[in-house]
Amino acid sequence: MEILSKSTAETKELAKTIAEKVKPGMVLALFGDLGSGKTTFTAYLAKALGFDCRVQSPTFVIHRCYNKSPGDPIDTIHHIDLYRLTSKEEVSDLGFEEMLRESHSLILIEWPELAVDYLSQNVVKLYFTTVDENTRHVSIEGLD
Repeated sequence: MEILSKSTAETKELAKTIAEKVKPGMVLALFGDLGSGKTTFTAYLAKALGFDCRVQSPTFVIHRCYNKSPGDPIDTIHHIDLYRLTSKEEVSDLGFEEMLRESHSLILIEWPELAVDYLSQNVVKLYFTTVDENTRHVSIEGLD
């Protein structure tokens, strides 16, 4: 699937569309350069899934966890940014394998290259490319 988002409003609509298709236990691997819209997309996706929280970039803290009432199909979002990590061992040290086993969570990973070996199923890959100041091209693989 290929999407051309010409505004944050269109990115919000894309997030709503994807929210209707994601399932508990999925991983969304978000590829793209700095400023290409990965965190903005994540914030809109969390809202579309009913999370009432302020989504912030996890660049410096590496992992942010957002929760809502237990019993919802997806009651936890793990938002991870691997930009500052340098090895697969550091990914493992985050408890990444444990996160993958959580049946009611959704994992969103910015800069997921170091985690690719851990990702075998239920992975959706989103590639964000900056076209101009307001426009982003988003290519999506693995979402039915």
